[in-house]
Amino acid sequence: MHEVEIRTLAKVSRRLVPFLIVCYFVAYLDRVNVSFAALTMNQDLGLSQTAFGFGAGIFFIAYFIFEVPSNLLLERFGARKWIARIMLSWGILSGLMAFIPDIARATGWGNENSFYLIRVLLGAAEAGFFPGIIFYLTLWFPAEYRARIVGYFMAAIPLSTVIGGPVSGVLLYLHGGLGLAGWQWLFVLEAVPAILLAGVVFFYLTDRPADATWLAPDERSWLAERLALEQRQRLAVRSYTVAESLVNPRVLGLSLVYFGAVATNYGLSFFLPQIVKAFGLNTFLTTVVSATPYVVGVVGMVWWGRRSDRVAERRLHTAMPLFLAAAGIAVSTVLDDPSLKMIALCVAGFGIFACLPVFWTLPTAFLSGAAAAAGIAVINSIGNLAGFAGPFAMGWIRDHTGSYTGGLLLLAGLGIVAMGTVLTLGHDDALERAPAGAE
Repeated sequence: MHEVEIRTLAKVSRRLVPFLIVCYFVAYLDRVNVSFAALTMNQDLGLSQTAFGFGAGIFFIAYFIFEVPSNLLLERFGARKWIARIMLSWGILSGLMAFIPDIARATGWGNENSFYLIRVLLGAAEAGFFPGIIFYLTLWFPAEYRARIVGYFMAAIPLSTVIGGPVSGVLLYLHGGLGLAGWQWLFVLEAVPAILLAGVVFFYLTDRPADATWLAPDERSWLAERLALEQRQRLAVRSYTVAESLVNPRVLGLSLVYFGAVATNYGLSFFLPQIVKAFGLNTFLTTVVSATPYVVGVVGMVWWGRRSDRVAERRLHTAMPLFLAAAGIAVSTVLDDPSLKMIALCVAGFGIFACLPVFWTLPTAFLSGAAAAAGIAVINSIGNLAGFAGPFAMGWIRDHTGSYTGGLLLLAGLGIVAMGTVLTLGHDDALERAPAGAE
């Protein structure tokens, strides 16, 4: 590794990765804070478990519809402008979750339908953020570094629960101020960072390395040439148009893999606080204990992504965590002791999060340019339909059986299907090796 490579990637990492982690932390917290609000919100709004699961998941239907158009617009207009737009709109809509009773009275739709409406609008607003960042990272980091970089970025997912869970638990105790309940203050206060960050994104992000005045000339030149060589290497194997990437069998297969991975994540995360609450803990301790699998997930995500880059292997590094996720969730259903159940869920947490950064190296290894923007968006949008199916199935099964066991076993089964699919698809590791002439 040459000195200019070390210097350039260190500078790009310091400039972009911590800031993007903060942005995604806020995004993910605003997406899943409804799971903590549910500890008191469901009773105030009169929501059943089925209604809550449907409302929590319907976010992803709108997310699915608007994902591909949003990512293509990001590729056209640049990450700086488009991500700022996304963050501003989702911050405003996330804050509106606090005013569901007022919206219900004003429209006559009732609390349940108003809950559904805001979740749909929130999904439409946030569509394109995550795949946009994954595509954005391909414009700045060579392929052999991407698992660790995506791992650092996606560590914001479990961190949003590790940090955001206890914070949300404290906010739930803010009753009465300005006539708002604790869960309403939770939505209002956790929406503010997204709105503020939208302005920072607009002025801070740089769309492409060629525009990076904060890099030295030799650093800009090296990075642009390295990424161009990698793109030519991919195009020499196969060049995809946007339309081809939308229906490519490998893209669709990876969508199925991601569906299973997302199902284990959201199906568990939306209901974990309520599972833990059944241990007999108070609201604050529930949020603290619920964060435990996510602490393990942070470690797994960062360590496993670095390991995958070091040994230059992707397929097994995606499949093995999916097996652990499924096994941990399944085993938790037969354990009554709270401590043992949480150990099983911590194993699941490692698997759920460790697979994600490695998974995203699979599509970016063979797609580039606008085709990459479209393909990544397709995979993320189809996969995130599990964000609707998982929570809805969990809530429906819980209402009809009085137990979470059936829903958890369904999630475990989807994880096994995802594992089998990624093993079947295979992966051409040669596409991620440094191309000839890279030195």
